[in-house]
Amino acid sequence: MQGLGFAYAMAPLAAERGERVQPETSALLARHLQRFNTHPYLAAPLIGSVTRLESENRSSEVNDLKNALMGPYAAIGDSFFWSSLRPLSGIAAVCIAFKGILLAPLLFLVLYTPAHLWVRIRGFITGWQQGKNGIEFIRRLDLPEKSRWTRWCSTVLLGIGAYLASTAEQIHTLFQPFILGQVGGLLVILASFLAVRKGLSPLTILYGSVLFFAVVLVMQ
Repeated sequence: MQGLGFAYAMAPLAAERGERVQPETSALLARHLQRFNTHPYLAAPLIGSVTRLESENRSSEVNDLKNALMGPYAAIGDSFFWSSLRPLSGIAAVCIAFKGILLAPLLFLVLYTPAHLWVRIRGFITGWQQGKNGIEFIRRLDLPEKSRWTRWCSTVLLGIGAYLASTAEQIHTLFQPFILGQVGGLLVILASFLAVRKGLSPLTILYGSVLFFAVVLVMQ
């Protein structure tokens, strides 16, 4: 799946060895063409660690490291970046879009981009410097705990977005007049809170809210 990309990342190291050790170079690339699948952002720290091992001729440890980490890294990365940070950034952008601010897409990038760039760049450097111990960089980030807090922030922002949607002057729904609109927004906040308590992801809540308001608009 991502084996071709991993081998491509190893190509500069293979090129440094040159044709004088052609069999070893071919073996290095073939070794990394095998099946590999993890979260794309957390692949960078692993590439750094593997590059260090390969440069120290510790190729016997490479496959074990990749197989041991790609599954956990995939779960951690999906949970934080796809299921937590991306919805949070999108909901925040939508909230200011309701206020007519045209820079809403820029807010999404400002909230989302620094985190994954830091993990990819700093993670690769740390992996290269520390080899197998580069895993400590990801452990110290404690992304599962950050995912939990990010989901709660997403829920709060989703409630704010519902309130802004219900009070926007250009939107006339079944929740009008104004007081009923505020009550509707409050109900959405409470429903979102209960949904998170039940284990429903903020992304599912976001799509469900969009579908609900679309139905309301069609019924008016």
